[in-house]
Amino acid sequence: LREIAAATDVPVNADFEGGYADAPEGVAESVKLCIETGVAGLSIEDSTSDPAIPLYDFELALSRVRAARAAIDAAGGDVVFTARSEGFIRGRPDLDETVRRLKAFAAAGADCLYAPGIKTREEIAAVVKAVAPKPVNFLMSIATNLTVKDLAGLGVRRISLGGTLARVAWTAVIRAARDIAANGKFDSLAGTIANAELNGFFREDMKKR
Repeated sequence: LREIAAATDVPVNADFEGGYADAPEGVAESVKLCIETGVAGLSIEDSTSDPAIPLYDFELALSRVRAARAAIDAAGGDVVFTARSEGFIRGRPDLDETVRRLKAFAAAGADCLYAPGIKTREEIAAVVKAVAPKPVNFLMSIATNLTVKDLAGLGVRRISLGGTLARVAWTAVIRAARDIAANGKFDSLAGTIANAELNGFFREDMKKR
């Protein structure tokens, strides 16, 4: 995180998963270390990574959000804190429970609220209304036939793509490789950007390691 934050002038948000701890005290310590890397924002989710019990108990999840908020405030408060409720992507797609959690997280001090996996206009509108005036982050996916304009109209303030752009890139690589292997042709290599344009995206002032 430190190297990423130092490599760009663009604000970096850390997908900080569950805070790398179960107990609120552990989350607070992890958040403190995360802030020290220079990130502009971070997110904490309520998922346990245990398929049998995918979400933390409501009160524990809330305590973890409060602990993260306190750690950010103790460090000066200059970090955007996003609290995530993961039910829709962890096999618990309960809109009422998701809204209940996000409202509580907002009241506990989260700056931005996020329910990855919601897809419909009705779900999005319900979340936006529940936590207003705080902003809502939305995870875009190919299963959602909405545009940036549509999402803005629903009140979404921030859009995440997750790993989608990486999958787009790797899909192109795999398709090209399969085409070469199966057909012996290189047509799929046409239309790529020039080396000079690609190299222009990389900084030259970083020390070689």
